[in-house]
Amino acid sequence: MKRKAEEIKKIVRDGYAKAVTQNTSCCSADSCCGGTGQAKAISKTVGYSDAEMNAVPEGANLGFGCGNPVAIASLKEGDIVLDLGSGAGFDAFLAAQKIGKSGKVIGVDMTFEMVEKARANAKKGGYKNVEFRLGEIEKLPIEDNSVDVIISNCVINLSPQKQKVFQEAFRVLKPSGRLMVSDLVLVKDLPDMIKESIEAYVGCLAGAIKKDEYLKFIRMAGFKDVKVVSQSNYPMEAMANDITAQVVKNNHQISREDIKNTEDAVASVKVSAVKSR
Repeated sequence: MKRKAEEIKKIVRDGYAKAVTQNTSCCSADSCCGGTGQAKAISKTVGYSDAEMNAVPEGANLGFGCGNPVAIASLKEGDIVLDLGSGAGFDAFLAAQKIGKSGKVIGVDMTFEMVEKARANAKKGGYKNVEFRLGEIEKLPIEDNSVDVIISNCVINLSPQKQKVFQEAFRVLKPSGRLMVSDLVLVKDLPDMIKESIEAYVGCLAGAIKKDEYLKFIRMAGFKDVKVVSQSNYPMEAMANDITAQVVKNNHQISREDIKNTEDAVASVKVSAVKSR
């Protein structure tokens, strides 16, 4: 039975609220031992440099990402940047360092505890050009045609209404604005037990859709020049404490071959697109 959108959102919201309040480094607090070291190890695996990780306030990097969207966003001085699912502020703070005092970064997250954590991190780091807003990425608290660049890191895959997300992204971008996201997609079907697992939604995988469908939603929203900038497998080792990985590994009915097939089904992609004039 498919879960309703609001039920899935509550599952995700509760999972991330628990994660940030317990200071863990994965999508589900129940599944991990977490901490700063684990968060850094995960972030390094998905493309962040030591310099980037050391450049943000302590506690901003929770190790939730599946790529580094700021690295491909080609941000420039004065840009207005929107971070979808900004979490504790990691990518927002990295973006803020690229766009300077004349630019602005707006982070939107639906989890109250995450927004509070991000605001505290901004204050701790002395960031004057970053703002965090509570809201859903399917209904952004952002004006039409008001941002230059949208970034997002392993968040859109969590939404049960991905087409709405991209429609909203298109709405708030200025003409010629850019979408630059890292996310998880499927290159083949996952086992049913993963798709139907509540925990897996928080673990990031059960909400993932086929790559072609993901790209189709971006195009349907009106974006042009939709490109997969890079694609790589996302192995279980990259999700050492992720609840989805534990569900797979701890289910004795799943063979080693099945585990390998699950790994092969998931890809981390970096996607770019442009809102035409």
